[in-house]
Amino acid sequence: MEEDVELRTASEITEEGRSVPQFSRHISVSKFSCHCCYDILLNPTTLNCGHSFCRHCLALWWVSSKKTECPECRAKWEGFPKVNILLRDAIETLFPDIIKEKNDEIQQNVDIAHSLQAFHKYGNDQVQAAPNHVRDNLQRGGGFFSGVLTALTAVAVVLLVYHWSSRESEHDLLVHKPVEKWTPEEVILWLEQLGPWASFYTERFLAERVNGRLLLTLAEEEFLKVPYSIENNSHRKAILMELERVKTLGVKPPQNLWEYKAVNPGKSLFLLYALKSSPRLSMLYLYLFDYTETFLPFIHTTCPTQAEEEDLVSIFLMAQKFSWRVLPELFNNPEQKVQDLQDPTWKQWREFLVKYSFLPYQLLAEFAWDWLEVHYWTSRFIIVNAMLLSVLELFSFWRLWSRRELKTLPRKMWTHFWKVSTQGLFVAIFWPVIPQFVCNCLFYWAVYFNPIINIDLVVKEVRQLETQVQ
Repeated sequence: MEEDVELRTASEITEEGRSVPQFSRHISVSKFSCHCCYDILLNPTTLNCGHSFCRHCLALWWVSSKKTECPECRAKWEGFPKVNILLRDAIETLFPDIIKEKNDEIQQNVDIAHSLQAFHKYGNDQVQAAPNHVRDNLQRGGGFFSGVLTALTAVAVVLLVYHWSSRESEHDLLVHKPVEKWTPEEVILWLEQLGPWASFYTERFLAERVNGRLLLTLAEEEFLKVPYSIENNSHRKAILMELERVKTLGVKPPQNLWEYKAVNPGKSLFLLYALKSSPRLSMLYLYLFDYTETFLPFIHTTCPTQAEEEDLVSIFLMAQKFSWRVLPELFNNPEQKVQDLQDPTWKQWREFLVKYSFLPYQLLAEFAWDWLEVHYWTSRFIIVNAMLLSVLELFSFWRLWSRRELKTLPRKMWTHFWKVSTQGLFVAIFWPVIPQFVCNCLFYWAVYFNPIINIDLVVKEVRQLETQVQ
């Protein structure tokens, strides 16, 4: 197929009155030929070496050879080849009839259609499986976006250093120290963690030098008298309730993320990674095997009733009853059963099931939002990560729908279930021999650095979508 296109420009008169002479140029189709099919380039794809080929020719070459190299010079290509948009638009403008004729021929060829589908699937898998996406982006000098990632990484590192330097060792926390050995300062620390209202009574306890042994002897009558004089009934009830728990457990129950992690390092790491990678399976697991201690307070926190939203005292007592509000106390007295929360209402179940089915990460974000006052920056990292994971999940469903692969969703879910189950079993077997330092690194990586990685993934998905649309 050979065709010439003649380009002409008319004479132009400049402001000085000079005339630009008219010229003409003939452009041959052979100048835009593919070195595989030796026909005009259709959807020209340019490789790293500079050679361009029809996209379907490159797909046929890849399917037959399974090599990621140039068909002409055999140079390896990096990443996944994209259509050269500028060259494609120029060819379609110069030779519209030839392009239309060749497009019709290609669309009727079943082998080419299958090859293109396999080629694009390979490209999408390569993008998803790339392990060093953040590093590669930074090495390429991603401009503004690279600066954002660098700034977020710096914030995460600062937070990590702050937690390791400012807080005491996990083995020195009150959750490990018997209450009889508490100093007056540690009693004040325990009292302050009950809530902002407890600051009204810290000076009274400190003035009396109340240590752990003396704290265990206090009863409601002493709290009503001088020097404590706790006249507010709700405050007095909350202190007595927490004091009874301390007497029963012998130590301070965990009331924030770091204390819960110190008491239950294995389960905290499990919940963090399981809810991130498989939120629906994890919530189903909590419902089936940890309903009373974990799932019940979780659903009441994320899908509260109207009465729970208005009754602040009830919310406070519930928060004190459950360590870290949702996470259970595995060391609690087995004879003590949770009596504060009732089974969810149908309205709560309806709200929960809708979010569970379509927006499971929103449940995690709502729970983290409830802890903004306790964990200011950590809660924000978790909320942002939940939003990013929701976007990535939406992109995953979009890919299945655009490729007409929704029918493969049950098989993918079953494969994912076995993968998660195998990983969980593997970690459970080797958990006793995993160093605590490794667990801490995995924990802080999931909290502070995963959101940064997911930002990069979302940007890549958006860019890939823009390329596909073009």
